[in-house]
Amino acid sequence: MITYLQVEKLCKRFGDVVLLDAVSFGITEKQHVGLVAPNGMGKSTLLKIITGKEDFESGTVELRRDLRVASLDQYPQFPENLTVLQACFHSDNKIVSLILEYEQAIASNNPARLEQLLTEMDHFGAWDYEQRAKVILSKLKIFDFDQKIDTLSGGQLKRVALANVLISEPDFLILDEPTNHLDLEMIEWLEEYLRAGHFSLLMVTHDRYFLDRVCSEIIEIDNHQLYQYKGNYDYFLEKRQERLDAQNSELDHAHNLFRKELEWMRRQPQARATKAKSRIDAFHELEDKINQQVVHDTLRMDVKASYIGNKIFEARHISKSYDDNRLLADFNYTFSRYEKLGIVGNNGTGKSTFIKMLLGEVQPDSGAFDIGETVRFGYYSQEGLQFNDQMKVIDIIRDIAEEIDLGNGKKRSASQFLQYFLFSPEKQHNYVHKLSGGEKRRLYLCTVLIKNPNFLILDEPTNDLDIITLNVLEDYLATFKGCLIIVSHDRFFIDKIVDHILVFNGNGDIKDFPGNYSQYRTWKETQSPEKPAAKVREERKHNTPSVRNEQKMSFREKREFELLDEEIPILESEKANLENELSFGNLSPEELFSKSTKISELIKLLEEKTNRWLELSEKT
Repeated sequence: MITYLQVEKLCKRFGDVVLLDAVSFGITEKQHVGLVAPNGMGKSTLLKIITGKEDFESGTVELRRDLRVASLDQYPQFPENLTVLQACFHSDNKIVSLILEYEQAIASNNPARLEQLLTEMDHFGAWDYEQRAKVILSKLKIFDFDQKIDTLSGGQLKRVALANVLISEPDFLILDEPTNHLDLEMIEWLEEYLRAGHFSLLMVTHDRYFLDRVCSEIIEIDNHQLYQYKGNYDYFLEKRQERLDAQNSELDHAHNLFRKELEWMRRQPQARATKAKSRIDAFHELEDKINQQVVHDTLRMDVKASYIGNKIFEARHISKSYDDNRLLADFNYTFSRYEKLGIVGNNGTGKSTFIKMLLGEVQPDSGAFDIGETVRFGYYSQEGLQFNDQMKVIDIIRDIAEEIDLGNGKKRSASQFLQYFLFSPEKQHNYVHKLSGGEKRRLYLCTVLIKNPNFLILDEPTNDLDIITLNVLEDYLATFKGCLIIVSHDRFFIDKIVDHILVFNGNGDIKDFPGNYSQYRTWKETQSPEKPAAKVREERKHNTPSVRNEQKMSFREKREFELLDEEIPILESEKANLENELSFGNLSPEELFSKSTKISELIKLLEEKTNRWLELSEKT
């Protein structure tokens, strides 16, 4: 098996904080590896080191020579003056370089260079690069290719960056949280795309279904060390627990030995004999070992929520639209006591707007919410992360409450509560600005939960949270004695927590399904929706989905649609013939230049006609 990446004895620290301590691993051809660790333990840093965006203290990082590598950062950036399509060309990969050189050769009328470039462009499939970009952007629901990058939301920008790395068809793909800001439809498409890929993959993700289905090996960073598990997520859980059990058993033994040796040390006179020196050295080594050990607490926290009455809330005839975008239409719902509801659906279908109307932050166009008097909301929102970076972590929590009531006379201090959510005593006294993005999200979650709400509303709580934190949160919610609404694209999280789901299908269509998301997907697949006409064209080589138009075709449009159906195959055949002629290499410089210009015009014309066909096909 060909090795694509080899890391040996890699060390990385930030000041006095050690992230990676002499870690070694390798990735081979077509291997799909998931990287997991608590937030702040160096996952994103390791990816940046591999891609050359971050330095390190010692060790080696070697990528195979001439390897095509593409990487997705957790928070990507592009120059503000670019359009969406130009951002997809904002890359230093080989194909983009070839396209730029090709355009320059045509502009400078350089037939000799043009002939060399044609062979390379055929080899790398560069002719269809722009079309591939549009197809992938459309799959990720980015349809305005001329929109400026600086006008995009954070989620849209992440999707453009994802398209940028996918269209380059690399040998080695490095992805940092690729499912953030994707809806369920996009996640499932990306899942199939990556599973079918012939590239190597190193990926950080919190989506456990996604991890389980895409990766066949998992690497864990724990206590500055690296552990490899040759299996999927379920296998990782099993073997990780075995490792922790063995470590805790070893730690118990070390503590017992340390107590005995400490007693011996205290009994010895100040001037010890030379023969005891080896035992003294062994004592100090044991002391260092104990201080470096991390105990993985498996405590379950039974939390007492505030009292909540029988009346929770009623949604009565709720309607809401923004311009022509209808989100809710005469929606009625009565929420039950202790209900755990999941809300799923594609982006832009009204999930977050529904929550904001329930909380009174947005007013419905008509209808009203009747909320019970005992309801105390705790709201974790996508936009709610705001802290004073100069405060310490522990002070953020103490400003809200010094302790949390667990019921039955039991209480936990703010510090103990933070430890439950994986903030060590040392981390609690860090300033907020030193936390990673995921650690800040975890701290924000703590500020919501410590207020003892009896109705929790969590809007995309899994974004930027690591898998270890998600397990802790799931344990917390399993014992939460109150009401719960979760808006999430994390299928595993939804399946584990909720009793039933509301599916927001768009255009005001909301389905109440009595089960979790996986059960809903199984039910949906048993239905037989009519196959849309555009599905036929999707099987063509060039395909760009368009926004659905519910108007019917006019007579003129029907005739245009029929003509396009005849013209597109002719144009595709003409393009293929030109590509064959250009690939033979026996054309004169004048013929070479003429046919190169012709194929560029033909590709543009074919794109226009294909897009028009797709637009009309939505009206059939």
